[in-house]
Formats: sequence, structure tokens, C-alpha cells
Amino acid sequence: MLATAGALPPAGQDARWAYETKHDGQRAVIYLPGDGGIVLRARSGEDITAAYPEFRALGGALGRTPAVLDGEVLVLDQQGRGDFQLLQSRMGLADSPGKAARRAVEAPAHLVLFDVMYLRRRDLTALSYVRRRQELEDLALAGPYWSTPSAIVGHGEAALRATRENGLEGLVCKRLDSVYEPGVRSRAWVKIRNVQTLDVIVGGWVPGKGRLSGLPGAVLVGQREAGRLRYVGSVGTGWSEAERAVLARLLRAAETEDCPFDTVPPVAGAHWAVPRLVGEVRYSTRTRAGLLRQPSWLRLRPDLAPEDSAADLP
Repeated sequence: MLATAGALPPAGQDARWAYETKHDGQRAVIYLPGDGGIVLRARSGEDITAAYPEFRALGGALGRTPAVLDGEVLVLDQQGRGDFQLLQSRMGLADSPGKAARRAVEAPAHLVLFDVMYLRRRDLTALSYVRRRQELEDLALAGPYWSTPSAIVGHGEAALRATRENGLEGLVCKRLDSVYEPGVRSRAWVKIRNVQTLDVIVGGWVPGKGRLSGLPGAVLVGQREAGRLRYVGSVGTGWSEAERAVLARLLRAAETEDCPFDTVPPVAGAHWAVPRLVGEVRYSTRTRAGLLRQPSWLRLRPDLAPEDSAADLP
């Protein structure tokens, strides 16, 4: 179940909502079959269990009780906040168990649990958020690498203010009577980010000049809309030197002669790319035409499929 971008509920409805911290991590569904095993799957459906060996002990935490949980994988910074750049060093290692084990020592991951969809051979998705939350809290899942952070009911303004004051990504508002809707981006869950960010698909680039010769000077990005890739702008800032070099390698591998956007952008010297790379950008506002104002690159999102960037279109 996914959240819709939005704002705090009206003050008169505040008591009908619960508020949870929005984390900067990798979403995962956790399968505990009740035999001591554990399987983690990313939003793309990929099995990412082997990338996080520190979570193996969670497989036996409920004994022989089978469960399916919803959560987010984080790597925490020195202030205890999720840091996606640190997490990136842990992602993509499901096929490299030796490297995953080494990285688990250097940058241990933490699993935040916030929902339960299946428990004791019962499907809980038709239950209200309140009842599912109580079932989850009754499991008392807390360990060296996993936790069940509390949610508060009401006091949305104070909760959002606390996330801003503590440098957290934002807030997720969940309606108390909402059922769990697998695969649905629901208005019963509302996400509020403390910065304007957007997941975009890279469809091309413009070569850099001078010291950036041979590297992308800017990338051309878009979002899916009704099955088409809509151009939303050119992003030319926000990379480190190393990140720009990685992006250059990925773009060269994805180069194509065909423009992937539904309308060819009026960009001189553009090179086109197969639209399979997903990135996250920061921006101030949009133009009336839907283009991003003052966009800046934040990071690649290897945990997302290109279809996921269809969210948050105006």
C-alpha cells in the first residue's frame, strides 16, 4: 500500500488520523513463514533478503507464528536518521553475500516495522489501521537491527513540526479506519515531505563542456502519464564528481537513437536513453506547463522501477 502526496488533514478531522515518521529508506515486505526463515522483497518484487544478513535473526523472533509485515530498510547516520546515500552502499548486493556481509559490519541496516498484513494464518488486510496496529504492537518486535516505532493519534501539526525540527524526511498520515490496500496508492495514507522531491525517469542527457567533457552536463527527465513518458525538465546540478561518472557510464549503456519522450523536448545536442534509470530530484515549484523549476539531482533510485515515477503528477 502506498501513500498519496498531500497535506495535513483538516483540524476538525485530526483525531481520526495517526501520524508516523516518513523514513528515507528502501520499502520492503517481510515474510516470516514460521520456520525460522525470512524473505524480504522490495517494491519491485525483487528478493533482497541476502543483501541484509543482519535481519536473519528476525526470522525466529515469532517462533512458529507465520506473519507478513510491512516496513522500511534504513541505514542510520550519526544522529540516528535514515541516510539514503549510506543505504545505497547496501543495495544491490543480494547476489554478493560476501560483500553484503562485509558491508553489514561497516554500515549496519535497521528495519522499521509499521504494519502487519498476515498473522497466525489470518489475512488482516480488511481490518482497520487501528486493529492492525494493535496486532503489530502486541508482537513486541524489537531487536538489535529492527524496531516498531510508535505512531501518535491526533496532534498532526505538532508531529510534522517535530520532523522538521529533527531534520527528518517528513510525515505519513494514516486514517484510523483505513484497510490495507495492496498495490494501491491510497488517499487514506498521505505523505508529507519536508522538501519538494520527485521520482523521475531519465530519458536522455546533454554532454558537458570543458572539464565536464565526456560526462553528462545535464540529464533530461520525465514521468509516466497514461502510458507515455512526459518530459518535465533538464537537471544539471546536484552531483558529486563520482556520481556524475557513474551516471555517465549508465547512460552510455542505455543510449538509443529514439527519443523516449512523447513529445521531443526542444533541447539542442540531446542524446537519448532507454528510459530505465529512475532518479530523485529536488525542485522549488512547477511551471504552468508542468516543468520543474530549479531542479537539483538528489540520487539514483535503483530500488524503484520506472513505472513507480508515475506518482505525484500534477
